[in-house]
Amino acid sequence: MNRIAHSLVLSSSAFAMAIWSPAQAQEVQDAAAADVAGSEIVVTGQRASLEAARNIKKNSDLVVDSIVAEDIGKLPDTSVASALQRVAGVQVVNGFNNEIQSPIVRGLGDILTTLDGREIFTGVGRGFSFQDLPAEAIGGIDVFKSNSANLVEGGVAGVIDMKLQKPFNFDKGLTIAANGRVYNGRVSDKTSYTAGLLVSNTWDVGDGRLGALIDVSYARNNFSRPVSFNCDPRSTNHGPAGAPDLVLPTCVGGTTDTGHNTRPQVNAALQWEVTPELELYLDGLYTGYRSTFATNFIFADLFAGNSITNATASSDCFTAPVDNAGFLGGNNVENLCIGQSATFNGVDALTSTQAKKQSTDQYVLGGGARWNTDTIHVVFDASYIQSKNANRAIIVDVAKRNQSVDILVNDNGHGTTQMVGDPLSTPDGFVFANTLFQDLNKSNSRQYAFKLDTAFDIDSSFLRQVQVGARYSDRHGTFRAVAGGPSFPGPNRGTLVDSVGLPSDFMVRSPDSIPYINGGSHWYTPNADYLLNNTDELRALYGAPAGDPDWDPTRNYDAAEKTFAAYMQGKYQLDIGDVSMIDGLVGLRVVRTNRTIDGTSRVIGGATDGSDLFVPVNRDTSDVYVLPNASIRFKATDQLQFRATYAKTMSRPTFGDLNPGLSLAAPGGNPNVILAGSGGNPDLRAQQSHNFDVTAEYYFGRSSYVSLAGYYRKLKDRVAPDTTIQVIDGQTYQITQPRNLGSSNLKGIEAAGQFFLDFLPEGFDGFGLMGTFTYADSKVTTKGDLLEGQQLLGVSKYSYTAGALYEKYGITARVVYTWRSGYNETAFGAGTLTGSTDAVQFNKVKSNGRLDFSIGYDVTPNITVTVDGVNVNGGKYYSYFDTPAFPHDIRIDDKFYGASIRLKY
Repeated sequence: MNRIAHSLVLSSSAFAMAIWSPAQAQEVQDAAAADVAGSEIVVTGQRASLEAARNIKKNSDLVVDSIVAEDIGKLPDTSVASALQRVAGVQVVNGFNNEIQSPIVRGLGDILTTLDGREIFTGVGRGFSFQDLPAEAIGGIDVFKSNSANLVEGGVAGVIDMKLQKPFNFDKGLTIAANGRVYNGRVSDKTSYTAGLLVSNTWDVGDGRLGALIDVSYARNNFSRPVSFNCDPRSTNHGPAGAPDLVLPTCVGGTTDTGHNTRPQVNAALQWEVTPELELYLDGLYTGYRSTFATNFIFADLFAGNSITNATASSDCFTAPVDNAGFLGGNNVENLCIGQSATFNGVDALTSTQAKKQSTDQYVLGGGARWNTDTIHVVFDASYIQSKNANRAIIVDVAKRNQSVDILVNDNGHGTTQMVGDPLSTPDGFVFANTLFQDLNKSNSRQYAFKLDTAFDIDSSFLRQVQVGARYSDRHGTFRAVAGGPSFPGPNRGTLVDSVGLPSDFMVRSPDSIPYINGGSHWYTPNADYLLNNTDELRALYGAPAGDPDWDPTRNYDAAEKTFAAYMQGKYQLDIGDVSMIDGLVGLRVVRTNRTIDGTSRVIGGATDGSDLFVPVNRDTSDVYVLPNASIRFKATDQLQFRATYAKTMSRPTFGDLNPGLSLAAPGGNPNVILAGSGGNPDLRAQQSHNFDVTAEYYFGRSSYVSLAGYYRKLKDRVAPDTTIQVIDGQTYQITQPRNLGSSNLKGIEAAGQFFLDFLPEGFDGFGLMGTFTYADSKVTTKGDLLEGQQLLGVSKYSYTAGALYEKYGITARVVYTWRSGYNETAFGAGTLTGSTDAVQFNKVKSNGRLDFSIGYDVTPNITVTVDGVNVNGGKYYSYFDTPAFPHDIRIDDKFYGASIRLKY
């Protein structure tokens, strides 16, 4: 038997159990070992991975879905978030850099992320950027959809635990594994790569053993993502003359995000089994993210033109109230038709470069001890995490004046733009427009955490184990930000770019183009490298002093948060005959949080000299939450089981929402006048949810199963913006700030399964099938909320994954299609002028699917080569202004083809 595969099968079941009681983890590991030892047919690679994930699901006390690496350094997908999208109930989006990101579980993004059972986060946020931890470093992922008292609190939607490899995961002796992958994007037309090396060894030491592991990886990803858009619908009766009674876009344009990012990663682990009962461990991780890229805009401000010609109307006509600017609302009742095409004349055509640099550094250091006897199990863990994040964007806009622009509003689901004569394709004649805009921020957050978990086995016919534990964490975070900049001296759009002594290469050809704008022609735009490397020269040109602007005190904050948690949980089991049994958990977790936040309030013009007055603000808060849980599992046979679970969960508000700083209008001396203000709210409570789950699961064959799950979530205290009247220093203000107003209900059904066709003839018995289906029904129940009665934003009602597998004769192949139905992305607070009579109008995203594949071959037992494809069907993002007749934007998701090699010893 291949010893790597043997290690995979033995250790993968333990991955998910590691943050449960040690007894439970050991039971599952022993069961897996016995199962493998008694099997006449050895499963390896892809099938071993899926079988191990199945066993985790089957043997868990909770509702959990797992992903187990197929080999060292090889998750089933090319990234953590890509792998998560295959899990029932998980939905993702494609980011600006063509990386899958931002998973939501059952419609909610309030997820607690842990690494080896320890809380992990990015910057000062509560969440974690999954794309920042390379897939090559991961040994397994568990998605906990129900909760128990011994899991760290903080995730209303659930807990996603990622697990790094450890030396005791492998057989005794030396293990070396290396992997490399190159891939090419059809849009970016550049080759990217990843590479990794893992070295692990174990030795017999006295009565025990010692293990050491180091894993390093490095990745470079080149990206380009073109986007074409129509701006907000607007009545031509309030715009340029020549085309009355039409609805046309306020502007048109597009962007390309073009650049690269790199991700270095190194993690190391030591394990020392001092005796068969006692194990000591120490591990650490560093992962970094560096990105340099530019968002290049091309844009036409249509309604600032002087006339419209050649206009045609579509058949989509309606009557609507319109305000004096031409948008929905107001007292002007107009009979309108959505326009199909038009020419706008006298329009300024603009380009803009947003030159950006981003960086993140994550450090994790942890250690502890595990002590196991026949009846007592103790784990003590101490950890330190630090996350540093910095973002820098320098923006310069330029324009060419008095152009003509032809538009098609709806060209097969997207807008198409043609600037007559393609004026932006040459570098001459540009003028400076708007401001030199600088958007800068940095954050630094660190946390110490100490956790003690104990479990006591009881010789009883019903109560089998009592679990008691506690956790203390101390987190500090700082955030600094500023956004804005000086206008160009003189009249806006009145100074030629080539008249101020800038280098000849200040205007450069755009690195990429957009197929739906100017026939895919490139345009000229400010040089991103110059913007990043010569910011002081630009500031001098705009009449500003050298150096970055001072941080904006109203956006800055310092936060300190201490959390104390304790729990008790009982594990019960009632045997019914030789096979059947009932078991489950009943527990309670109590959490206390003490928090201090320092911010700054601003009174605009409130100082004696007429400048803004800044006042430091400090708030101390404390809260206590009691989180009960209960579960029951009826194991009817060794193959068939049913579950029901209940848990109360909570998710803390973000530090940004808690910022006590306010921005207030200057008092005018009349206390009867209500002035405006805005800011954060340090009195926000944690979001809470009552969670109910039921499942039916049937396991058959060596690796197959089908499951059906239903869930219901009742949430309260969701954070939503609100305006209240407050009296501050005798002055009445109308303050807009986040408040605990939101509530919603979620319910849904999840189906999942995998089936290996072992009954087929030789050669065909390597085939297998896998799939998931999710129905997610959500409803906002907040009284008076704009979205009351509507679905949660960003949630597809239907989604599924369907895949076929093959593993035989050294060949490992997989093809998977992942699809999600359309969804409401954002709500237009004032509505949108497209003829809808609904109470709320949305930016709606069309359904979309992606097809991925991989084919691998074991050249030798220690060398595997693989080719793969991502989004090979060319799935794209389409959105529209509440009706498909008026498209919003199209985003071209890249398709990638790659090749990889894995070596192991």
